[in-house]
Amino acid sequence: MFTQQPTMQELFVQLGLDSSQDAIQAFIDKHKGMSGHIEEAPFWTQAQAEFIKGALAEDAEWAEVIDQLNAELHHQ
Repeated sequence: MFTQQPTMQELFVQLGLDSSQDAIQAFIDKHKGMSGHIEEAPFWTQAQAEFIKGALAEDAEWAEVIDQLNAELHHQ
């Protein structure tokens, strides 16, 4: 269990994605402007979508950083 809030880099590691700053920014830039719920985005694998959905439903320690990513992806 985390003793502090997970970071965006840790979220990307958890999702099995490249967690470098450049890769995170490229991911956000590529998917920016998405609509709908983050866990329903078509670019996630089933496992990634289930992790995100579960973390949000349980208001797990991941929820805050997922919300941050969600805001970045919905931003125009």
